Amino acid sequence: MSIKRAIQNLITLALLAGCAYAQEATERAAKLRAQLADVQAQQTDLQTRLAQIDSAIKPENIARSLAGVGSTRPEELREARRRQLDIQRKGIQSQLDSLAATRTRLENAIASADAESYRQTAGPITNSVPNARVVTTKKSPRQTRRVKKHYQRKTSI
Repeated sequence: MSIKRAIQNLITLALLAGCAYAQEATERAAKLRAQLADVQAQQTDLQTRLAQIDSAIKPENIARSLAGVGSTRPEELREARRRQLDIQRKGIQSQLDSLAATRTRLENAIASADAESYRQTAGPITNSVPNARVVTTKKSPRQTRRVKKHYQRKTSI
């Protein structure tokens, strides 16, 4: 009787450990989703800033922004401002590219964590009927010959 009780305790302990592992995978997926939300917010902010720069880089807007500045060489000032905005635009675009890669990585990690969590909660497939027979399909004679020929070829090589 004590062996039976010990086996029951081990099975219960294994099930509890599986549930804890599934909970860890669920928590990991939740953390990854929070990171994904942060990345999406950063992407939105950068896209807004990129739209502002695209608007500011237009020649009429550059001229308007430098209208109050007096200079003997306004062309050089406009060109310097255009270069500055272009550099900012390239930097933001590279950050957006990096965030897009991070977003893809996080989405894949979330899918993996969700799958792992599902596998852990589903558990192994067990036969609920004790002493049940496993039904196998009988192979046709042709299939049997194919298997034998294939096995013979493999062993002769």
